[in-house]
Amino acid sequence: MKAQPDADKTLNLILSRLDDMKAEETVTIDLRGKSAFSDYMIVTSGRATRHVGAIAENVAKALKEAGIKNIHIEGLPNCDWVLIDCGDVIVHIFRPEVREFYNLERLWTQGPTAAKAI
Repeated sequence: MKAQPDADKTLNLILSRLDDMKAEETVTIDLRGKSAFSDYMIVTSGRATRHVGAIAENVAKALKEAGIKNIHIEGLPNCDWVLIDCGDVIVHIFRPEVREFYNLERLWTQGPTAAKAI
């Protein structure tokens, strides 16, 4: 049985697969010190639902081949937004318009802001 790779190795493996699968506009967000649940979050896009599904399946296969256990995947049936949680790294794969709607990068890269009075 292989040992669990560290977060940086996992991150590099995922980024390599995303590149191989022609994922678009990939952003890596460093969560160390910001979140207790994960070290990194990756947000990326596929061109269409089939592309999103193919990217997700390819990343999941690479993680399993690397000996990473307890991979949790959500969203594969619809492939508008697929989440892959492998512990140290969480991957969000979106169709472009779904990504634009949820805008996760903004939530995690901007500091908290006070509500503005109207």
